[in-house]
Amino acid sequence: MSDYDVIVIGLGGMGSAAAHSLAARGQRVLGIEQFTPAHPLGSSHGATRIVRKAYFEKPDYVPLLIRAYQLWDELSAAIGAQLLTRCGALMIGRPDSAVVTGTLASARRWSLPHEVLDPAGLRAKYPQFALPEDQLAVYEADAGFVNPEASVLANLELAAASGAELRFETAVEQVEVGSDQVRLVAGGEHLKAPRVVVATGAWAGRLAGLDGYPIQVQRQTVHWLRPRTSVADFDAERFPVYLWSHPVAPGADRLEVYGFPHQAGDEGVKAAFYHDWSDVDVDPDTLRRTVSESEFQRLQQLLAHTLPDLAGECVTSQVCMYPGTPDDDFLLGMAPGSSGRVVLALGFSGHGFKFVPVVGEIVADLVIDGATRHDIGFLSPDRFAGRR
Repeated sequence: MSDYDVIVIGLGGMGSAAAHSLAARGQRVLGIEQFTPAHPLGSSHGATRIVRKAYFEKPDYVPLLIRAYQLWDELSAAIGAQLLTRCGALMIGRPDSAVVTGTLASARRWSLPHEVLDPAGLRAKYPQFALPEDQLAVYEADAGFVNPEASVLANLELAAASGAELRFETAVEQVEVGSDQVRLVAGGEHLKAPRVVVATGAWAGRLAGLDGYPIQVQRQTVHWLRPRTSVADFDAERFPVYLWSHPVAPGADRLEVYGFPHQAGDEGVKAAFYHDWSDVDVDPDTLRRTVSESEFQRLQQLLAHTLPDLAGECVTSQVCMYPGTPDDDFLLGMAPGSSGRVVLALGFSGHGFKFVPVVGEIVADLVIDGATRHDIGFLSPDRFAGRR
């Protein structure tokens, strides 16, 4: 008999939530992470992640987000710290942009409260934004942000409190799916369990037999800028999270910029390009982790026209990764050909962190029951089975 019911490989955002949900439901859990807890080397760091319900990417995600909001509040209560800050969000662009039309489609389909702001309306509400006359903003008051590092640590703490064994700085070298067990070699030790969860982020292609999924890793840079005015002008009481599509003249390169309110204790205010396509198909082990001056200046030049008071000097920058799929939807479900022994939680494509607690719940459902009440058919790994 195995000593474990399930082994979770990768303890970032999704893996930590899976370990927590599984252990809380009585499973004997082993979690394995190649780095330290809440490390800054993958896709679950950077102090803030946007959380919103009116989802422009696809209305199918909204029921998952409604449940995620409930679970974020439950996780905050369990850990005794507020992880989700509701400061509102703006989705900005031309009326025919995917960000605006998609946000409105989701809001209307699921009857989500929202407000459409023209340039004058946005200036009255948030004068920091210099919105062109041919664009508008969709405001969602219930949106906001979570802290990724604190969220990962909260899930790890609760997983351990429920009996999970967690190993860090331990690499998984081999995975072999058998008829009755999944066998692993990790840190030189041979392990086995009836079920395995793979939540390895940008390292999805490192495991033999599980490396054929079309996940492309993008290098992303994020920056903290010192405003030209007071940072207080960008506090959460005065400034929302935002994602701005095509904040440049028609015909220019596709650009999307996003950002957050000022966080207590920070000298700067965080902003970045969303899906910066300048550095794609990177190797997570050899990723360039330094940020050049030109990378920051490109963002600063854009902000000078869109959020002029924010376009000050760079305080600091970070690098992270987006492990993306061709359709930008997640890989969430049973691995094809694994006889239900391997659950995949991969390919979150730069927009997955807001789903962390509900992904943990779904993974636990799949491991324990072989199915989930959540509608995740559109996320099934089966859709890429013929491309492996």
